[in-house]
Amino acid sequence: MDDQQLLTGWGRTAASLATVKSVGVEQLAELDVGARGAIARGLGRAYGDPAQNGGGIVIRIKPSANPVWIDSRAGTATVDAGVSFDELLRRIVPHGFFVPVTPGTRFITVGGAIASDVHGKGHHTDLTFGHHVRSLDIVLADGTEHTVGPTAEPDLFWATVGGMGLTGVITRATFDLLRIETNRCLVETQRLADLDALIAAMSDGDADHRYSVAWIDLATKGPTLGRSILERGDHATLDDLAEYAPKALRDPLGFAPGSLASVPPVPNVMSRLAVRTFNELWFRKAPKQHLGTQTLTGFFHPLDAIGDWNRFYGARGFLQYQFVVPFEAADTLREIVERVVANGNASVISVLKRFGAESGGLLSFPKPGWTLTFDVAAGVPGLGSFLAELDQLVVGAGGRHYLAKDAHTTPDIIRAGYPRLDDWKTIRRSVDPHGRWASDQARRLDLL
Repeated sequence: MDDQQLLTGWGRTAASLATVKSVGVEQLAELDVGARGAIARGLGRAYGDPAQNGGGIVIRIKPSANPVWIDSRAGTATVDAGVSFDELLRRIVPHGFFVPVTPGTRFITVGGAIASDVHGKGHHTDLTFGHHVRSLDIVLADGTEHTVGPTAEPDLFWATVGGMGLTGVITRATFDLLRIETNRCLVETQRLADLDALIAAMSDGDADHRYSVAWIDLATKGPTLGRSILERGDHATLDDLAEYAPKALRDPLGFAPGSLASVPPVPNVMSRLAVRTFNELWFRKAPKQHLGTQTLTGFFHPLDAIGDWNRFYGARGFLQYQFVVPFEAADTLREIVERVVANGNASVISVLKRFGAESGGLLSFPKPGWTLTFDVAAGVPGLGSFLAELDQLVVGAGGRHYLAKDAHTTPDIIRAGYPRLDDWKTIRRSVDPHGRWASDQARRLDLL
């Protein structure tokens, strides 16, 4: 069935009209995509425009008869690309498994996780999702379906991992799972007075934990610049539950997360006063030091508890700005934090993490260094020029921006941040010489 739809990313900016087609895998080879091409779309959780194709086709893949297959002995899952992490976790957690890497929401698809090569709180230990993929099935522009992996057509595999869906349509994947004993994490919470204290704490202690993430206040300056709440955790064992959450032993692997009511359409509530007030209360609420358990959902996916939380930014939507700079560029990180605070438009959602090694993905985002993420409401006067200034600081320090979050950068900025871009383009053009797979982002950033 075809349907004309006005689509946006999760940031709800830059809407474009496309023809949405729901098709089975067997129909992809014969699909007429027209002059504007087609792009696959999962749950639309990329923040910008990589899953949009104005004037063209957007594909939704119908599920197969057996979308999820778990090999408990091998500790692997073979999953349709359209299966969400939410569905997958509901299947695997009760059997003692977790996904090897998860971003901050479980409402993404496996195909989207591979195309964006998502990272999470544990990149310093577990790297990206693509690092754990054993193989994937992909339909190329000529209609052929290939099974590729780190040892089978590795060039195409690593162009697809992080390739934003532009090498072909991912239809299925096999990847490793993580064995767990319980449905909780043992989390150490620490309140830190400023950015220097945060950088020192993460540099000294992150290696002792599987997961680490810091909420950072981007509304205070002076001696409290960069004050933060640092959470570091590991999957809780049964012994941990016995000590810290004995009631949870009644159902140690239960997993049935709910959500609060969805946010209705509202004006932008992220005013400067509201952000400063929330941040003050949030920082003071956190304990100076605490060790205890959190549910998997509470630790990894806290915002999933609020349906349609992106509406908090009003009808114009918002941009999420995420970059990474090398560890030795901590002064650049500080300068960017200072500029964001001085600008005064960052929201309450601001996160700092440390990245580990690069993956093999030619367009994969993470590299060793500091990654900062913050939201800002769209439509703020001067926002474009301000972010362009930050872009120059990032690439000048040897950093880059995350394609799955991007909604504003330019081809020059992306080229400066991704030294393997030309290699990726060579592979992409070898399997799609006529641009069958295309997106708004691909045209905007000259990725075709």
